[in-house]
Amino acid sequence: MTHLFNSLSEFQVFILLTIVKVLVVLVITLTAVAYTVLLERKLLGRIQNRWGPSRVGPFGLLQPLVDGIKLFMKEDLMPLAVQRPLFLAAPIIALTCALISIAVVPFGAMHQVKGVDLFQIADLNIGLLIILGITSIGVYGIALSGWSSNNKFALLGSLRATAQVISYELALGLSLVGVVLRSGSLRLRDIVDVQSTHGALSWNIFGGFQLVAFFIYLMAAYAETNRAPFDLPEAESELVAGYHTEYSSMKFAMFFMAEYANMITVSCVATLLFFGGASSPLGHLLPDNFGGPILSAIFPVLWFVAKIFAFLFLYIWVRSTVPRFRYDQLMDFGWKFLLPVAMANIVATSLFLALHDKV
Repeated sequence: MTHLFNSLSEFQVFILLTIVKVLVVLVITLTAVAYTVLLERKLLGRIQNRWGPSRVGPFGLLQPLVDGIKLFMKEDLMPLAVQRPLFLAAPIIALTCALISIAVVPFGAMHQVKGVDLFQIADLNIGLLIILGITSIGVYGIALSGWSSNNKFALLGSLRATAQVISYELALGLSLVGVVLRSGSLRLRDIVDVQSTHGALSWNIFGGFQLVAFFIYLMAAYAETNRAPFDLPEAESELVAGYHTEYSSMKFAMFFMAEYANMITVSCVATLLFFGGASSPLGHLLPDNFGGPILSAIFPVLWFVAKIFAFLFLYIWVRSTVPRFRYDQLMDFGWKFLLPVAMANIVATSLFLALHDKV
């Protein structure tokens, strides 16, 4: 392998490593999506005092594989009156936007080979804006699916989703301003580095006094991903299945995968912005080269995965315990509570940083 790298130009090595990173991250993300579904079913079962999936494979671990095969083999129905190009494009847009934003997430400490960072696909100085922009485009998939289905339930679901995303995107974006002010950068690596000096005491949620911002982000993220208690766009008791009522087989599976991929993206962003990313909560109590080069590269990834798992667990816990909002309550909560509190948090953070700099 070393001989191969030495015989290639710097640009060829960059292209080769980037392709390998993309493939590895894509496979890991899609596997994580499948097993997040299993995690949800198992946890909901335990919370409701039942077993959950336990028959396929040891402890039910092969259930996601069987579910995928089942969806792939189901008949792909398409109603006659749909707008065919848009109907087909909608799930592709939703899933593509859900997967692309993972590209700018640093999921480990910086380790370079031939100048290429192994634990981040694209290190952009506006990484946070890229994530916000791509996830915003994802709502077009939902809007197009509802309109092109020529179904009243689907149309109502997509209209709800559009109104919900627009309403809560404001609060979500404003909740992150305090984090950006503290780090002075939109680059995700810089935001993580600011939080890595003293371990958990340096994290934005504790040392950065962004507890209120984290609460706003969490509530807005639940609404952005259409998850309970904000799952009005696909409320089964009112809209059958919402915007994917007319979808079946792999097109339905793509919407399903997009929802869980968005959950993972939201968990990644929350980890990066408020909980120190891949940095250890112990700070520099352990040296950076602890355990040699291999373990020093693996430990940050394990910390990152553990934090994401905690957020996914919280997602599922909230779904199993909190009842669904009424639609007027949903809108009131976003516009009359979260938005003013997010603006107040920006003012308070700016004042604190200004006074701290003078001192």
